[in-house]
Amino acid sequence: MELTEALANKKKEILTLWIERTLDSYASPGFFKSSKDPFANPVGSNISAGLTTLFELLVAKAEIQAFASPLDQVVRIRAVQDFTPAQALAPFLELKWVVKQVFSGDKNTQPLLQALNGLDCEIDRMALTAFNVYSKCREQLYQNRIRELKSGSSILTDAACPSAVLRQEMQNGGSKKIENV
Repeated sequence: MELTEALANKKKEILTLWIERTLDSYASPGFFKSSKDPFANPVGSNISAGLTTLFELLVAKAEIQAFASPLDQVVRIRAVQDFTPAQALAPFLELKWVVKQVFSGDKNTQPLLQALNGLDCEIDRMALTAFNVYSKCREQLYQNRIRELKSGSSILTDAACPSAVLRQEMQNGGSKKIENV
C-alpha cells in the first residue's frame, strides 16, 4: 500500500481525530463538536471545513499557494481568540501525531510509518504558512486597534454600558441621592 492511498483510506479517521483535538483546545468544546449548523456554530463549522480542505490538499500534494485560503479560514478564527501563537498554530503540527496514531493502530498501515518523513515536511511547510497568516491577522487586529484609539471610537467601544454601570451602582449600595440646592 502506498502512502497517498493509505492517507485517502484513513481520511475519515484522521480528520475526525484532528478536528476533535483542535476543537478540544477551546474552553467549551462540547458545543463546537455537537452543533453542525454553520450559522449557530461558525467556529466549529469553519474549522472543520478548513481542516478537511487542508488534509485533502496534503494528500493531493498541492502547491503551498493552494493552502492559503483554508489556512486563513482556520487561522483567522484562532488569531482573534485568547490563544498564544503556539496554541493557535498547534493543530497544524498536531496532524503529524494524528496520522501516526491512526497508522500505528492498523497492521496494514504500520509499515508506512517510516515513509511519513515527506508528509511531515509538507505539514511543517503548511504550519509555517499558517504562522505567516497568523502574523498578518494579528497585525491587522493591532492596526484596527490603533485606528480606533486615534479616531476616538475606542471610547464608544471600550466604555461600559450605562445601564450596566447603573445596575452595578445599585447593587453596591443603592443609588446616589440628588441633593436639593
